[in-house]
Amino acid sequence: MKHVLIIGGGFAGLWSAASAARQLAELGKLAQITLINPEPWHSIRVRNYEADLSDTRVDLSSVLEPIGVDLLIGKATFIDTDSRVVTVQTQAPTHESTLNLPYDTLILASGSHLVRPSTPGVAEHTFDVDTYSAALKLQRHIDDLATAPAMPGRFTALVIGSGATGVEIACELPARLRAAAGSSDGSGTPAPVRVILADRGPKIARGLGGGQPVIERACRELGIELLTDFGLASVDSHGVILSDGRRIEASTVVWCTGMQANELTQCVEAKQDSHGRLKVDEFMRVSGIDHLFCAGDVAHALIDGDRPSVMSCQHARPMGRFAGHNAVNELFGLPMQPLSIDWYTNIVDLGPWGAVYTQGWDREVVAEGAQAKATKSVINCERIYPPRQGNREQILAAATLDLQRPPQLKPTATTS
Repeated sequence: MKHVLIIGGGFAGLWSAASAARQLAELGKLAQITLINPEPWHSIRVRNYEADLSDTRVDLSSVLEPIGVDLLIGKATFIDTDSRVVTVQTQAPTHESTLNLPYDTLILASGSHLVRPSTPGVAEHTFDVDTYSAALKLQRHIDDLATAPAMPGRFTALVIGSGATGVEIACELPARLRAAAGSSDGSGTPAPVRVILADRGPKIARGLGGGQPVIERACRELGIELLTDFGLASVDSHGVILSDGRRIEASTVVWCTGMQANELTQCVEAKQDSHGRLKVDEFMRVSGIDHLFCAGDVAHALIDGDRPSVMSCQHARPMGRFAGHNAVNELFGLPMQPLSIDWYTNIVDLGPWGAVYTQGWDREVVAEGAQAKATKSVINCERIYPPRQGNREQILAAATLDLQRPPQLKPTATTS
């Protein structure tokens, strides 16, 4: 039996598996599909900035088992594209083992990771929300501040990097720190809370286009300090030293800048971009390697024929669907379907203030405040989740190649 192997259980990998299973069913063909992931969870990674992480993971087996996809818990460590073999490290209760899995067609969807610089103390003393475990570590740290010894900067947080992730966690932190400060003693007078959002550029959120002025206004109204032209010399457990010698006392430093494709792309002799992403054609196939498809954050696709895909679930999900469909068709010598997405949206959560919703590559603002927040909630809590009832038909139906259109604005009480 032919074998479709998928590396990664994120947005691109999960939907690659579902789409491949759907296409096999449509064709009446048989093939083994195996998905490799280091843990048994599909992480809703884009929600890691939130305080409540209880619903940000989906049991992969609940989606894969009903559609006949095998799940292997392990870490893929090497790809031999000549021999068509993937090396996987698995962890048993008593020992580690190494597997060499042969495949006929491979879909690489192993995602991306945050990159920290070699600046002294950054690796040891900064938090992040790149993964579920990292976000949980940050939340526990904030909770522990309530009983930590009194010191300068105890309830001060410095967020470094003002892309979407940095903005979203910064806008959540004032309320989370106030909750910790309010329970820190019985005096009835909470300790002062301070949140600083820093960026090395001349403007906060300068890469977020037309949404930038809205984001700046929201941050100021939430009491967040904006620090531009930021240079970092070092970090320790109680704060940072800036490149100009100034010190900021802060018990919580959150790193939110610098993304790189998973290192497995380095196993493939093919063109890459500056983020280490493999360049793929409109079928999600790596140029020159017919049996290798890529999707999500490891793939650089010209998403509309001109602009490169972005590292987001917005592009990872359809890229995964087309990769899975085309991998099966290529396996059986059938025509493949090209992916082209002629729209782009960006909705940035701004905590209690609301959100900002922009459309187009210039990010023109179409909504802000409560209305944008309601739409963001639909995306984060409904639209990007797979069916979780274990129903085979529902899961396969959700893997169709029909592209979702931009999310509709949710009406609010003040909307006519």
